[in-house]
Amino acid sequence: MEKLIYLLWKNASQTDSAWRARMRGELGQALLADGAKSLQFNLVDEDVAAGAGLRIVTQTPPDGLVMFWMRSANDRAACERHLRAAHARIAGYLATESTIQDGAGCREEGSRSQGFSLLGFLQQPPRLSRAEWFHWWLDHHTRVAVETQASFRYVQNVVARELTENAPPLDALVEEGFPVAALASPHAFYDAVGDEAKYQLHLQRMMDSCHRFIDFDRINSLPSSEYLIRAPGRWE
Repeated sequence: MEKLIYLLWKNASQTDSAWRARMRGELGQALLADGAKSLQFNLVDEDVAAGAGLRIVTQTPPDGLVMFWMRSANDRAACERHLRAAHARIAGYLATESTIQDGAGCREEGSRSQGFSLLGFLQQPPRLSRAEWFHWWLDHHTRVAVETQASFRYVQNVVARELTENAPPLDALVEEGFPVAALASPHAFYDAVGDEAKYQLHLQRMMDSCHRFIDFDRINSLPSSEYLIRAPGRWE
């Protein structure tokens, strides 16, 4: 099985509500019919508008993304046709997935997942080798992120290769599930409601760790609503 990720830019002529309905309905069913064995949409919508302070934009950000597993990425042609027909632009990647926190109890097929999903679009800094980047991110930062934030889901997707031409540079995509209060409250985000000292400690640890493996002029960060259409694991 292989995991595919597509960034999606909607057609300007389509309203936000119509686009989101199409993703979760007609398009989702077409992807499942043509080989997707699981299906998840992350859409930037009004439900995450309060999280404007969490947005970091250094490139033109997508309006959302879709992730699904297939038996082989070689069989993706039909799914890509559906995605291209529904969007002004798409960018596809093949990725490996590492689930640190699985969000158990916070995700249900066919429904919007609880809270929100913060998407981090990462690029390897030129100042680090591949081995150094993985060390500071995967070996060191993973523990810091879990210990300093109020996340209930944490998934690290390492990009293996691009699947579409002219895809923006992307080395990894991070998915982090947070309670809705964390959209607008830094103290809730850092699991420190009512405790200023804890907040400052967690914030400092997180920023110190991030600066080791992230160049902030080469990253996008977007709050999104997560819709799990079919959970991974149903491979029949």
